[in-house]
Amino acid sequence: MMHEREEEEEEEEAWLQLRPVEPLPSQCCGSGCSPCVFDLYDRDLARWEAARASKDRSLLRGKESPNFPSKLSPETFLAFRISAMDKLTQDTYRMRFALPGSSQLGLRPGQHLILRGIVDGLEIQRAYTPISPANAEGYFEVLIKCYQTGLMSRYVESLRAGDTAFWRGPFGNFFYKPNQYGELLMLASGTGLAPMVPLLHSVTDNAEDETFVTLVGCFKTFEGIYLKTFLQEQARFWNVRTFFVLSQENSPEQLPWSYREKTRFGRLGQDLIEELVGSCRRKPFALVCGSAEFTKDMARCLLRAGLAEDSYFLF
Repeated sequence: MMHEREEEEEEEEAWLQLRPVEPLPSQCCGSGCSPCVFDLYDRDLARWEAARASKDRSLLRGKESPNFPSKLSPETFLAFRISAMDKLTQDTYRMRFALPGSSQLGLRPGQHLILRGIVDGLEIQRAYTPISPANAEGYFEVLIKCYQTGLMSRYVESLRAGDTAFWRGPFGNFFYKPNQYGELLMLASGTGLAPMVPLLHSVTDNAEDETFVTLVGCFKTFEGIYLKTFLQEQARFWNVRTFFVLSQENSPEQLPWSYREKTRFGRLGQDLIEELVGSCRRKPFALVCGSAEFTKDMARCLLRAGLAEDSYFLF
């Protein structure tokens, strides 16, 4: 009898060791991804409970394999090697990750990935949108801004070329089709520029796509504008216009000549939004990406400027 009880206790302990561990709040990136880490936990917990009830451990085999998959997955982190890491500004990096051979990442323009980091034994996850073209072969790039008190920032700043980082995805439900809209009005603040970059690539790389694009980039200073060369090249296309709003500068004389006419000072507000919407050459569809406050403000301004809720998308 004693022997049977010991076996039952050992069996119970074995099952408890197999029970999925509930994620910490830091493991959720807060971007509304599906599946979220908590969705994955609920799935694995239900699988564990069913297996335990029937005493069939084979039912647990659907859990993630410890080996990395060969294709990108929203549920499983995949290892990618950092092939280059460039510091664009004092606090922002462009990181390039290698893909096997001439393979492609498999994201649609504007979709994002989740990066996993570990700092002081704490796992954290954050969402980032690749800025490389969707059809880029052999690599993908992301734009990451670091903050003094950010845990993910500490992790990113500890990385070097040759290191490995772990991503899962893709996520995001904005799917662009060529000529779907008359004009795209892109409103981006800081690294909110990221989802706009592959969308711009998609338009200008396709000779059959006649969509007009008006991109408005909001930054603190002229020096803080990301990807200047890329944006200048894009503005040379017949259907692309770029504008900038600088919140911590007020002197056009300090700017290069090519930027003076297309730069405003202060913040992007109602008057300028109405001016931009009114200057669009065709009926605009707006794309907004930035901080939560910026996104909320822009949605309110767009509605007041006459755009319906189905005429804009908030990343």
